[in-house]
Parts: sequence; structure tokens; C-alpha cells
Amino acid sequence: MNLAKSILQGKEVTKDTLLKIYEDREIDTLDLLNEAYTLRKHYFGKKVKLNMILNAKSGICPENCGYCGQSRDMKQKQRYALVPEEQIIEGAKVAHDNNIGTYCIVMSGRGPSNKEIDHISKAVEEIKLNHPQLKICACLGLTNDEQAKKLKASGIDRYNHNINTSENYHKEVVTTHTYKDRTDTIEIMKKHNISPCSGVICGMGESSQDIVDMAFALKEIDADSIPINFLHPIKGTKFGEMDELTPMKCLRLISIFRLVNPSKEIRIAGGREINLRSLQPLALKAANSIFVGDYLITGGQPNKLDYKMIEDLGFEVDFGNNEMAGTRE
Repeated sequence: MNLAKSILQGKEVTKDTLLKIYEDREIDTLDLLNEAYTLRKHYFGKKVKLNMILNAKSGICPENCGYCGQSRDMKQKQRYALVPEEQIIEGAKVAHDNNIGTYCIVMSGRGPSNKEIDHISKAVEEIKLNHPQLKICACLGLTNDEQAKKLKASGIDRYNHNINTSENYHKEVVTTHTYKDRTDTIEIMKKHNISPCSGVICGMGESSQDIVDMAFALKEIDADSIPINFLHPIKGTKFGEMDELTPMKCLRLISIFRLVNPSKEIRIAGGREINLRSLQPLALKAANSIFVGDYLITGGQPNKLDYKMIEDLGFEVDFGNNEMAGTRE
């Protein structure tokens, strides 16, 4: 194919070309993965970035996202308000002690109140005093300019707000907010020099065209970090009985995201254990970042297995915590 070579030479790959490649079963998935690896190796070598989530507020959400066990339509057992500042600070210490470069503070809900922003900002200020090299990513929902300004002043490095799916398929996933609501939040963060993190959830019934559209949408957004989640069906949700992914399909779509976003951090995220199964290590030929530990309300594999996977591949943990792809300072 020589796709990677042409991309490194500055040639643009069109949506139509990528769609044909993605759907062409004559193109071996492992050959496509090798093209992605050429780009991954060029920009990141064999380094792997590590990320850890703190579920700082669970449930209590008015949104109706069809994949989410914390949505308004679910009777969730794991419901609690925003955790104390001390717990947020302690989570950062755990991340630091485990050589994890990015600590992600996540809240359920449509968006944070000003009081919640103040609470998190105060904790982040303390974290930055103790662990100045630790990258802090906040994922708090829809925000406004004033809130973004406070988060930036506290030391927040990155803000995650996933597009989740394509603009075309968005109404099939959620109706309580719009696709534009999500992209507007990302743009607010960029305006305040906070690194944008935005990704997707695959396996919710989207088409091949939607997959390609998502990859190009994130390129247009210029997301510095792109988490790729694979649907972990939760009983009772809209997509709770869906099972569309295979390990090879996951590898194929990760490769497409790398070909469209060659120099960006691409993270294999939620659902990787149950969808990639024994092929998890191969995903790191395209992705250069993973979450370690548990996710929000679903468990991940033990940390030691992730570290061993990286070691067995001949890869190494990236400790360059203050070197963010696309840093917006």
C-alpha cells in the first residue's frame, strides 16, 4: 500500500480512499496495522503513555446516552456526589507512584456547577504543588468560558470531551444534548490554551462511513489526544445487547484513526479487554497510549498485566510527562 510513506511525505489521504481501504476485505488487517505502525514508530518510537482515571462523581446524570450505565435511564448502584478534595489529591499520588503520566479526573453529569469547578480547582492546585510533572486531565462535561479560565489557572493541562460518534449518528446515541454542544466545549478549552482530548466509542451500530467521519472530525478538531473506546455493553442500556466488534475489526479501525491522525496521541481505552481480548498487545502497534486500572463503572485488567504487556512487546513506558503532543501554551 505504501500509505504511511505517502502520508509522511505530506500527501493527504481522502475520506473516500480511507473508506475504501477500511471496507476492502482484500486488504489484510495486519498489513493495514503495519502501515499504522510505521507512523506510530515515526512519531513515538516504542514509547507508551499511561493514563489513570478517578471517577470523582458517579451517576446522578440527566443525560440519556445510550451506552452509559450512569445515564438517567439506569438504576445505578454506584451513585455518589463529588468526592472530597483529599480523595482527588490521593488519587494523584497513586498515579505518580505508579509512573502514570496523566491523571484523569472524571465527573458524571451534563456539566459542572461553579462550586464543583472551585472544588476541583483547589484540589488540582495542591496536586501541582506536590507533583508538578503529572499531567492533569479533567472530564467534567459541558462547560463555559469562566469555568475553563478557572481550570486553566488551577493547573489543568488537558480537557477531555469525546465526540463519541459521528455527527450523522449522534441522535441515535443521545438526544439530551447535541453534537455541537460537545464540539463547542472542545473549542472553549482550546481558546483557553487547554490541550483538547476527544475520542469515540465504537461498536454502537455506526456504519463504516461513520467510523471514517469520526477520524476526520477529530483531525479537524485538532485533538491532541484521541481515546478510542470499544463498547462494553451494559445490561439495561440502549446498546446493552449489542455485540458488533471483533478483535480484528478493532485493530482495523484503530489503524484508520492513526492514518488520519498520524502525529496524535491515540489511546486504547474502555472496553479494550473484552473486545481486543488476546490481541490487546497488537493494538499498541497503532496506539501509543493506554488507560491502566479500572474505567468509570467497568473494571480493567490488573495494572501489572499492562506493564508486562508493554515489556513483552519490547516497548517502554513514556516518562516524558511534561512533553504533550500539541501543547497549547
